[in-house]
Amino acid sequence: MPWILLTLAGIFEIGWAIGLKYTDGFTRLVPTVLTAGSMVISIVLLGLAVKTLPMGTAYAIWTGIGTVGTVILGIILFAEPVTAMRIGCIALIVTGILGLKFVA
Repeated sequence: MPWILLTLAGIFEIGWAIGLKYTDGFTRLVPTVLTAGSMVISIVLLGLAVKTLPMGTAYAIWTGIGTVGTVILGIILFAEPVTAMRIGCIALIVTGILGLKFVA
């Protein structure tokens, strides 16, 4: 169960990171409320996950999920560049996430 909570926390981290773009500097009410809600949910789920999981592992995985998801959605939603170097770096982060999952 803590791994599920951690994964959901990472997904909500992606949500708030992407949501920041849509808030237009926190001038748009609905995106701002949704972004703030995603922030709170993400932190609460991370807090629940670290009751059982090692803090360093959980935090690294949480930020890794957020990073990878945000980069991928940035490519899809905002036409950010896709380069071999970016894809390679994403692969390294995913490898690190999986490595931490299997040694925790």
